[in-house]
Amino acid sequence: MKINKLKINGYGKIKNKEINLGKNINLIYGKNESGKSTILNFITDSFYGISKNKKGKEHSNYEKYLPWTGEEFSGKVEYELDNKEKYEIFRDFRKKNPKIFNENKEDISKNFNIDKNKGNEFFYEQTTVDEDLFLSTVVVNQETVKLKKQEQNVLIQKVANLVGTGDDNVSFRIAIDRINRRQLDEIGTERSREKPINIINRKIEELENQKEELEKYVNIKYEIEENKNNLMNEISTLENENNFLNDIKLISENEKIEKEKIKLKENLEKENKEKINELENKINDIKNNNKNILENNFEEKENKEKINSKKIEKNNNLYLQKNKLNKKIVIFFIILILINILQFIFIKNKIFKYIFLLTVPTYLIFSIYLKNKLNKKIKKEEKIQKNNSEKLEKIKLDINLLKNQKEILEKNNNKLKEEINNLKNNLNLKINLEKEKIKNKYYEKIEKNKINNFLNSENIFFEIQEVQKNLNNKKIELHTLNIDKENIENKVDDLSKIEEKLVNNKEQKVNLINLDKSMNLAKEILMQCYEEMKNTITPKFTQNLSENISEITNHKYTKMQFNDIDGLVVELENGNYIPASRLSIGTMDQLYLSLRLSMVEELSEEKMPIILDEVFAYFDEERLENILNYINKKFKDNQVIIFSCTNREKEIFDKFNIEYNYIEID
Repeated sequence: MKINKLKINGYGKIKNKEINLGKNINLIYGKNESGKSTILNFITDSFYGISKNKKGKEHSNYEKYLPWTGEEFSGKVEYELDNKEKYEIFRDFRKKNPKIFNENKEDISKNFNIDKNKGNEFFYEQTTVDEDLFLSTVVVNQETVKLKKQEQNVLIQKVANLVGTGDDNVSFRIAIDRINRRQLDEIGTERSREKPINIINRKIEELENQKEELEKYVNIKYEIEENKNNLMNEISTLENENNFLNDIKLISENEKIEKEKIKLKENLEKENKEKINELENKINDIKNNNKNILENNFEEKENKEKINSKKIEKNNNLYLQKNKLNKKIVIFFIILILINILQFIFIKNKIFKYIFLLTVPTYLIFSIYLKNKLNKKIKKEEKIQKNNSEKLEKIKLDINLLKNQKEILEKNNNKLKEEINNLKNNLNLKINLEKEKIKNKYYEKIEKNKINNFLNSENIFFEIQEVQKNLNNKKIELHTLNIDKENIENKVDDLSKIEEKLVNNKEQKVNLINLDKSMNLAKEILMQCYEEMKNTITPKFTQNLSENISEITNHKYTKMQFNDIDGLVVELENGNYIPASRLSIGTMDQLYLSLRLSMVEELSEEKMPIILDEVFAYFDEERLENILNYINKKFKDNQVIIFSCTNREKEIFDKFNIEYNYIEID
């Protein structure tokens, strides 16, 4: 695989930059802070996507390289695979997925798998190299090559790890030791006490005992539930009976009220009868007290014409007498006048004349007396008749008034009797209907014999008291059961919690057992892999190491070997073997770099490019010449991209006429 061209529209401080790369060695020169590391990160982020995860750093790549002024944050990489297929990858770093174009500029982005977290995995599918492997093998920077003198053993260990396991960060013995320690720390053994498996076993045993103790409350709970249900049914029945009795009581009270109303009307009827009798007695008293007048009046009615004629005759006689008297008085008065005239003429005696003359006034006085007497008699008779008539009229009026009152009372009383009868009939009908309605209402809620007993009870209040007494007692029992149930449920809840904890602890135990099996399996597989590595890959690595150390030390050391006891050993020119720790740090730097480079061939079927970022800064001139000649000779089929801030690499390439593509960054 070869990277042909980089087009950086905007990435960090680099804008509108195009870089054309050669097929073999490319030397990119630039002073410190000129953007060499930015270009390296642009290549990686174009292939795998830019990360917003800080990964322990102060800033993520996205934050670090995002332009501040909102310009373009994108770029394109043109590359071709070993099968000569050419691709262009355009990536807008603000978006998760890139656009991939083939040689015909067709968008083939959807032809590759898109991971939810990683995005489009086109480059992994083309090379089988993921980002971590790319950064740990294809890309080599200064920090991974140069170690301090006191860290020489670490570097030796890394080389030994590469030889023994194929990964400079993985040591077989350390891995086995770590698994053993992890087994002991995270699982434990039968003899250990305060380790997870022993703690879990004790917890399980303790929880099992608690569970056994609490399980007895479950049966008690069921008994309480059954008793509670029975009590609730009894309470429901008693409440229905109580409601039924109260309904009957209400009917009885309404009946009583209606009967009181009827009684009031009956009392009113009785009072009316008494009043009628009183009026009858009064009429009889009046009749008895005025019997004569009434009898005369009756006789008058019987002989009305006869009586009237007698009255008329009597009145006429009185007036006739009066007229006769008047005539007699006048005649006699005239006679007396004539006599007096004659006596004045013929009688000479004056005394006798005057005495005789006195007869006239005396007669007048006597006449007047008689006339007055007769007038009084007439008036008296008239008055008597008038009084009798007025008295009779008054008696009649009083009797008529009393009769009218009596008649009204009798009429009202008849209506009242009829109303009382209607009320009694309606009340009986209404009471019977209401009782029948209540019977139907509670027909299915109360036993039939109880309904009949309640309806026929003579003391409904006593029945209500008895039912309410039973109801209250049952409610107290229910309340007690509820309290017992609540206490039991707390125990049962504790049982559920215990069971849940027991399940969790058993799951943890199973997980620990599975983890223990997994770790034993991992150790077994590691052992198998290690043995396979020793038989297949390790010989290849040791051969590479031997060739590399011979090349880079001008054949001072010609052979390296790896064993389980001593680790890495080096054969001297005289045939003696010494530990690799005896080598100089500079030699180990070269050895580690050459081994990392040789691993590139094992990564993929593609000839992956090799990117070296300031890895030669601490190499002396001799070692630098040796390693550059080694790279030129060893990796002719790989594209090599070297970032440097010095001209040393350029001078050595020119010195040995090594062909390279030179790129200078301003």
